[in-house]
Amino acid sequence: MSTDPRRINPDEALRISRRQLLSSALGFPALAAAAVTDPLAPRKPPLAATAKNVIFLFMHGGPSHLETFDPKPALNELSGKLVPPSFGHVQLQFSKFNEQPIIGCRRTFRKHGHAGLEVSDIFPNVARRADDIAVIRSMYHDGFTHTAALNYLNNGWPRLGRPSLGSWIVYGLGSECQNLPAFVVMLDGGIKSGPPAYGAGFLPAVYQGTTLREGASPILNLKPPRGVGESDQRTMLESLRWFNEQHLASHAGETELEARISSYELAFRMQTAAPELADLSRETAATRKLYGLDQEHTSAFGGKCLMARRLVERGVRFVQVWSGGTTGEGDWDGHKQCDKNHVKMAAKTDQPVAALLEDLKARGLLESTLVIWGGEFGRTPTSDGSLNGGGDSEGRDHNPYGFTIWMAGGGVKGGKVIGRTDEIGLRAIEDPIHVHDLHASILHFLGMDHTKLTYPFQGRDFRLTDVHGSIDLAKRLMA
Repeated sequence: MSTDPRRINPDEALRISRRQLLSSALGFPALAAAAVTDPLAPRKPPLAATAKNVIFLFMHGGPSHLETFDPKPALNELSGKLVPPSFGHVQLQFSKFNEQPIIGCRRTFRKHGHAGLEVSDIFPNVARRADDIAVIRSMYHDGFTHTAALNYLNNGWPRLGRPSLGSWIVYGLGSECQNLPAFVVMLDGGIKSGPPAYGAGFLPAVYQGTTLREGASPILNLKPPRGVGESDQRTMLESLRWFNEQHLASHAGETELEARISSYELAFRMQTAAPELADLSRETAATRKLYGLDQEHTSAFGGKCLMARRLVERGVRFVQVWSGGTTGEGDWDGHKQCDKNHVKMAAKTDQPVAALLEDLKARGLLESTLVIWGGEFGRTPTSDGSLNGGGDSEGRDHNPYGFTIWMAGGGVKGGKVIGRTDEIGLRAIEDPIHVHDLHASILHFLGMDHTKLTYPFQGRDFRLTDVHGSIDLAKRLMA
């Protein structure tokens, strides 16, 4: 039976998860003797890897590259004027691009680190880690709505139904942690595109993301009822497994039931692991202060970033930390007073993000952990002129045609800038990097060929990058 992480037959995956997923923990000799591989067991990548784990810091709503990592002096020179015809036309979500004035930028950019990386003054702490990060200023795709853009960044496709990035990675590599979920998501409220952003799509459901809550009980209903001991739980699990196996024998392909069986056993093991993970008091006072847990405005995101470090430290493969929810103006969606919005959101995240980089590096984990920062798109150089009966002259619309992310660790050489947008930050014009190229490069860092990590579905082999993608970005980041 093949366990090649580049391609797994779905029937084989079902047999694996039905017969063997629980064998080691349940101790059934007949199943143990079958020597069938656990689908979540760690697998050696087929190619040389520079990273083992991924932490994706997702700035929900679309942070403006113009206020963060892509300075454009021309914005202030042209402020209040319409976009010159030479820049052409683009389709936007709300505003009519050629009818709205350009907005100047209030932020101050300074050079940091040995390479002189330009960073906005809203990120003073991240700026001090400039030599660790590589900024990609030429990201693009064509999804100008939140749903399409979030699907692109998280699922590699603008419409619903595809597996998420984390699910593909766990499908290919498994997990080095057997008492915590392989793919963990920490939210900051809702997601504009919904739970499919961390779903398994058409992959077996065992590969979907697991959400962790804040506080001492990150997973609900984990504690057994009062008076129920370990031996009682074990008897119950074995009986439940037997009945589920009988049902599964005549209903092959029910991957949600496969995942449910897996979750029962994982929950049993997590009864010890999860409370220990969530107990941040085990960290030193200096570490908690480093992440901003002693300050009201940074404590929430700081706690998530500290948890992310603790998760990868324990072998969890993919961790996604979200900043911004869907209620009020609590995300990076700067339609109203974009500058004010970003100052507020940066104040919550700047210190924790810098602390995560510093802490990972101090512990020797940054070398093997790929850290990604970004959102679903950037913002327009022009005013968002359609809101509130005339618009907000200080707000910016969605811009998927040229935006910024940055990466660090896991083989990335920091202190560099890749790509360029035009004079006003509208389009990527130098070394444009599509989301498919980003995903191909992430898989490359992890030792997987994006063209061979496939799954047969509805008559053809699907992959994260569809029929596109290049690893040139990874090569440049490593150089």
